[in-house]
Amino acid sequence: MDRDSARRRLDALVHRYQESVAATGRDPGLTARVRSLADYQSQRLAATYADLRRQPRYGPAVEFFLADLYGPQDMRERDQQVLRALDRLKRFLPAAALRALAGAFEVHVLTIELDAATATRLRSADPIDDDAYAAAYRAAGRRQDRDRQITLIGEIGTLLDSLAQRPEVGLAIRLARGPAHAAGYGQLQDFLERGYDAFRKLDGAGEFLATIDGRERELMHRLLD
Repeated sequence: MDRDSARRRLDALVHRYQESVAATGRDPGLTARVRSLADYQSQRLAATYADLRRQPRYGPAVEFFLADLYGPQDMRERDQQVLRALDRLKRFLPAAALRALAGAFEVHVLTIELDAATATRLRSADPIDDDAYAAAYRAAGRRQDRDRQITLIGEIGTLLDSLAQRPEVGLAIRLARGPAHAAGYGQLQDFLERGYDAFRKLDGAGEFLATIDGRERELMHRLLD
């Protein structure tokens, strides 16, 4: 994918993101169920990857995966910083970094859409148990989108892994720290730094990404089949 294709992909994703966020925000009950679902999924992921989290090599990457990609915390401010920065990023980021950004944003948009579809099938915003989650997940379906979500995580991870092996990328990220915070992009800058550092410490992400792919697909097939 060249730079122009990545830019067009980002523009389309911004439209999808704004539509999805607006649709969820119009329904307070759905918003509450989405938050409850995010809490459940965060706990599920923490249990699924507890073994990797304990290993010094994988621990930072698992933390980044849980907190920055699937965390239950409110990411609206970071999202707004991404949207404000997009025009500049699309002009100056190298093609590989643009592809990684587009992939990460697509995962985020897909997660919002799938969470809304699943939360719609929940009976209430009460704390969710395994049975309620499985029933809502199965009722929402969307196998193709869930498969796409898992595939994208692997693609983004592979791109981040390649970027993390380039010291000049890390230097550029760190040089941007002061200007980014001064310009109001602090959360976005911190996100980029955590991602780069996490994949740098992996010293090769193949095994880590294969483990995520295998476990998430096993769960998807078990719940949908």
